[in-house]
Amino acid sequence: MKLPVSTEWLLHCASSLAQLEPGGTASAAQFAQYFDLPAAYLAKQLQALVRAGVLAATTGPRGGFRLARPAAEITLLEIVEAVDGASSPYECREIRQQGRGAVPAELCRAPCVLAVKMAEAHEAWRRSLAATTLADIIAALPDSIPARTRLRLTGQE
Repeated sequence: MKLPVSTEWLLHCASSLAQLEPGGTASAAQFAQYFDLPAAYLAKQLQALVRAGVLAATTGPRGGFRLARPAAEITLLEIVEAVDGASSPYECREIRQQGRGAVPAELCRAPCVLAVKMAEAHEAWRRSLAATTLADIIAALPDSIPARTRLRLTGQE
């Protein structure tokens, strides 16, 4: 499975916001500079997290994006689904019943074993992301990283 590059961007942006002081904000321009990303496209992608209730947006001179909930309540799955949706990347088209190698229909009453295994793998991936919060990610960082992020992203500590 290959996710769009914007998934990585939003995972890092949300993780960076989780490193700020509670209620801390960062603008799309700050993120774009911090990660060397295109600001206009990043701003559009960040709106997906606002629509999903992961981030909140504020306007004004100190405006920007902030976490909509505590980091311990935001899962990686929520972020990924905000960008990519929840559907499985694998779609079985029943090619086992096509062409010269077509298996007779009476032997295809059960779901395709490959489709079953791919669905199991997708669910395991989803469970893993659902079990990991932004707080878990921040807890796994070296102790010096959150202060460094606060300083370099927003110019505040």
